[in-house]
Amino acid sequence: MKTIEELRKTPHLLIGTLGADGFSGEVHFEKWSGSVVCSWGGGWEHVSVCPYKHHITPSWDDMCRIKDMFWREDECVVQYHPPKSQYVNNMQNCLHLWRPIDEKMPAPPSVMVGKAGGQDIVEFLTQVKNLVGGAT
Repeated sequence: MKTIEELRKTPHLLIGTLGADGFSGEVHFEKWSGSVVCSWGGGWEHVSVCPYKHHITPSWDDMCRIKDMFWREDECVVQYHPPKSQYVNNMQNCLHLWRPIDEKMPAPPSVMVGKAGGQDIVEFLTQVKNLVGGAT
């Protein structure tokens, strides 16, 4: 996660109340504005964002912008979908991003999604073959 000094310089982000392990504030995009809560306690980095207009839920692109505001390009964060028995939904249009602090975030190989831009087709097919071959 970026430092508080870096976050203070972030366009479209207004830091309000600062606490020992995070802050609350606002984000302002072209189409909507909302509240944001950022924390780094309990072993997790966490950002939640809730548009002020309750009929708006952040899009994939919105969450990518939030990710880029708070984390560096080489950091992986996730949006969890827990078992229904663990659902907590205090704000209907609020979404969360998470990253463990002391662990490396596991991520599937990108080849499982598709061929990356600029990737040679032979290299891509070799990676697929190695992945499938490694699973048998």
